Amino acid sequence: MIDSYDFGQIVINGRRYTSDVIVFPDRVRDSWWRREGHQLHVKDIEEAVQEEKPEVLVVGTGHSGLMKVLPETEKYLKSKGIELIAQSTREACKTFNRIVKSKRVIAALHLTC
Repeated sequence: MIDSYDFGQIVINGRRYTSDVIVFPDRVRDSWWRREGHQLHVKDIEEAVQEEKPEVLVVGTGHSGLMKVLPETEKYLKSKGIELIAQSTREACKTFNRIVKSKRVIAALHLTC
């Protein structure tokens, strides 16, 4: 569960992270980097999606929502039957916490911008 989020930091299961993360139901991949800082490419999430096979991918687009999910990334997720929810990171944290108990979900969260 995500305990809290503020610009540049997130607390998950009592542990504080200060770099972007991918949150799985049972673990966290910290220091997540994207090819381009404010664009989400297929390669940025492909390994996590293949690993976990989620029903839902929640994308936190940053504090102000500056990170954009590219159309080809949306198309890739749709081809895999994965629902995409892209929201500001604060809202994405709430969404993840709400659905993690009922669906296979992962969250890719940009913590700044």
